[in-house]
Amino acid sequence: MFLVAMLLVYFLRTTVLHRRVGDTIIDILQNVFLMEYDTAYSLYQQAFRNRMDMILIIALVAAFLLIFRIYLNWFTKYFEEIGRGMDSLIEEGAAEISLSPELFPMERKLNTIKHMIEQQKNDMLAAEQRKNDLIMYLAHDLKTPLASVIGYLNLLRDEGQIADTLREKYLSISLDKAERLEDLINEFFEISKYNLTTISLQYSTINLKRLLEMLLYEFRPMLQEKKLHCTLHVEEQIMMKCDADKIQRVFDNLLRNAILYSFEDTDIDITATQQDGTVCIQFDNHGDTIPQEKLERIFEQFYRLDVSRSTRSGGAGLGLAIAKQIVELHQGTIQAESRDETITFRVILPVS
Repeated sequence: MFLVAMLLVYFLRTTVLHRRVGDTIIDILQNVFLMEYDTAYSLYQQAFRNRMDMILIIALVAAFLLIFRIYLNWFTKYFEEIGRGMDSLIEEGAAEISLSPELFPMERKLNTIKHMIEQQKNDMLAAEQRKNDLIMYLAHDLKTPLASVIGYLNLLRDEGQIADTLREKYLSISLDKAERLEDLINEFFEISKYNLTTISLQYSTINLKRLLEMLLYEFRPMLQEKKLHCTLHVEEQIMMKCDADKIQRVFDNLLRNAILYSFEDTDIDITATQQDGTVCIQFDNHGDTIPQEKLERIFEQFYRLDVSRSTRSGGAGLGLAIAKQIVELHQGTIQAESRDETITFRVILPVS
């Protein structure tokens, strides 16, 4: 801007104003103040020509300030655009932010921030809805067993002369319902932990077959109760680096579901194959075919396949939701399929 001002003053000095300024000033002195030419010329020379350097400096500063002012007015319009764009960040339902072509990088960043803010708002609303669902389902699922416990305890208290067999029956039912309450509360604690805290994975190297064999041993009583036969198809050398406790929780939920929803006297197959740095663990069992619309929701929190939530056979609908979250924390995927009375859950995890 300073160089432009210098060039402008130099141009005016050497071309337009070289002689015309002096002639104009002398004419003004002659016509307005009625001076003789020699007097007017002498006054011009003393007042203006001898001080030309100072006049040029003043003209240079004036030109610089004028150009700076024009530039500033042109430049500040961009700040005003950015200010309006930032205001639209907090406006509900505002359209995409649009700025001048020169500000395209800023426009892109502002729109990215706008989308992030909208996503955070949606996540907050979803979290609030999940919290409300948690409270609602907690109240619903705890109400029925708790009412049964209270009812049977009241019967034991009010019935003075009650047969031992009936007393034993009431106590057995009360204990069963109390254990059901404990299972539900433990499940809600688990989902609260996974939702409200940052889960850190404690990695260790495990032998996949040994882990599944231990799991199968723990579920032997449940398998025998429904006359189910569980077979492992896992190679000895498959080693994985993962959080063993959390991955065991995933397999525990999948095997438990396979047992609960299998036909009696059928087979459950657990197969593991390793390929391209990943391992695929597949659980197959035989039970009622799950409709596609239910398969799409099967990993949602609180979703259960059976209509009645008060049955003893199912939990609060949190097991598969927790399993999915653990698998995704390990950068893996989990899928469910069902056709021809065969239910398949497939977990794909990185080996390391």
